[in-house]
Amino acid sequence: MGEISWPTEAELNELRNVVAEMAKRSVKDVRVVVSPYRICPLGAHIDHQGGAVSAMAINMGILLAFVPSGSPEVVLRSAQFKGEVRFRQNILDRAIEVVIVDDPQQPKTSKVANENIDKNGSTEKKEECCWGRYAKGALYALQSRGNLLSQGIMGVISGSTGLDSSGLSSSAAVGIAYLLALESANNISVSPTENIEYDRLIENEYLGLNNGILDQSAILLSKKGCLTFMNCKTKEHKLIDPPASSQNNINGAQKPYKILLACSGLKLALTSDSGYNRRVSECREAARVLLTVSGKPEVDAVLSNVEHEVYEAHKGKLEPLLARRAEHYFSENMRVMKGLDSWASGKFDEFGKLITASGRSSIQNYECGCKPLIELYEVLLRAPGVYGARFSGAGFRGCCIALVDADHASEAASFVKREYSKLEPELVGKITQEAAVLVCESGDGARVISAM
Repeated sequence: MGEISWPTEAELNELRNVVAEMAKRSVKDVRVVVSPYRICPLGAHIDHQGGAVSAMAINMGILLAFVPSGSPEVVLRSAQFKGEVRFRQNILDRAIEVVIVDDPQQPKTSKVANENIDKNGSTEKKEECCWGRYAKGALYALQSRGNLLSQGIMGVISGSTGLDSSGLSSSAAVGIAYLLALESANNISVSPTENIEYDRLIENEYLGLNNGILDQSAILLSKKGCLTFMNCKTKEHKLIDPPASSQNNINGAQKPYKILLACSGLKLALTSDSGYNRRVSECREAARVLLTVSGKPEVDAVLSNVEHEVYEAHKGKLEPLLARRAEHYFSENMRVMKGLDSWASGKFDEFGKLITASGRSSIQNYECGCKPLIELYEVLLRAPGVYGARFSGAGFRGCCIALVDADHASEAASFVKREYSKLEPELVGKITQEAAVLVCESGDGARVISAM
């Protein structure tokens, strides 16, 4: 199978033309942020505890075409949602208050959307009303850390078809896209590690989601063909490439693996569900118990602050639910470290077995997932050429990922479509055929493509 290019020139030019018309500017003035989605082969659910994780960006994601607005106003349109979001950013007197962000105008369809929320509890309609909140969050993050922004942006944001709320960190990709656009418009130089912190502020402080820094790190630090490793406690990171012997040609452009994204048809925003934050609290409670019994009650209660020997000595003191959460953390941390060696040696079969074990622990110890996702996971494990599979993202909705032998990728995709549709025909009916099972490759991290 040939290399899949993203974004294509056609995609870029289409967005540039829309923004140029919208802003009454030349196409040559339009810049585009490329902010990829990410997968996490190993390191599930442990970044918020300071654990070790692995990840890579993929060749699909978010495109944000924009021009500096020439004023403090932000004007945004979306290819996925209706309406237009407008708000003005204020230059702050930080001696008085930390940040002010004016409320955006509601999208033109907001009245109908709100009625549907009241009547049907529709998450998708609620997201349609609030899709501009990540732009406000990006402004909040930058201004709350002392950045003075005189320029807003006018832009159009678009995501790869069918992959919103898919568990590929589309929310982090959106937040990073807005950060890079605002920084570019205001000529602010920001390092990737600083933007990891800024996106954490969007998610943790502005939106109230208690996640770690895995998503941002993968999106900002990844390099095509490499596995990104990060210690979420120390912030140490490195890129690991398989050996040259595992490549299919002398130029190293092809790898003998592809990435399968299999969509479940389930969509739910993490900020609308308490399951994610509750499990983070349970991990912290397990850490608190272990630190207390080991004579360190004053230490911050995250599992990365618990030595493995302390866990082994005192895990019997944890109640069963907390014991499962701790077992997932310590076993997953170990799988990540083993996985680094497997990847560096080009042993994708061994790496795949670790991915599958991660999926099992997510079900049994972290207790995320649901019937359709677990069914999809099991189907992937039976597909031809699949090295290993697990849930993507938090595991409460979205898709499953698999590492697959490149020569069997198309066959595996067809198998998964066919077998999953037998199990969940109603959910499959909600997925576009193009997005049901996608064959992807690793990609580069987020960047801004300057005007032509």
